[in-house]
Amino acid sequence: MATDHFRYDVLARDALRGVVRRVLTDAAEHGLPGEHHFFITFLSTAAGVKLSPRLQAQYPKEMTIILQHQFWDLAVLEDRFEVGLSFGGIPERLVVPFNAIQSFFDPSVEFGLQFEASEAVEDPADGNVPAVAVPSPAPTALAVPQPVAEKPAEPGKPGEGAEVVRLDRFRKK
Repeated sequence: MATDHFRYDVLARDALRGVVRRVLTDAAEHGLPGEHHFFITFLSTAAGVKLSPRLQAQYPKEMTIILQHQFWDLAVLEDRFEVGLSFGGIPERLVVPFNAIQSFFDPSVEFGLQFEASEAVEDPADGNVPAVAVPSPAPTALAVPQPVAEKPAEPGKPGEGAEVVRLDRFRKK
């Protein structure tokens, strides 16, 4: 087999992460149109992820957020996005590099992307360990999921924040 000097797997992965960046940029500028909303799963230990110590302790490996009704100050930069969410009634600011994203899913149109591994994973046992590069295969599309048994909190209910839901049920087995 010939050597892939172009690294098509890396180019494809970066292009698909660009889709996520573009969609989030549009949502930041214009809001979410129609019924669109996003489930975003990311590695909480990836380099550049910023979570409060409370959330880091609660989600030591990965976290799924839902951008639907109750989020604010969504800012999209070249390499990351930042967003305000409420967890258990406590407002939090999250910073998530695009390289930390494991999956992106918009159930309103049954569109999803899954990234098999992250390039920037830190060892949560030792905060002083530098990021380690992990080879990442090309992303694959998610299978069409079954209906979600748990529903996110309804907007406008006091004291309730965003619900974090694991996307394991959406992943191919």
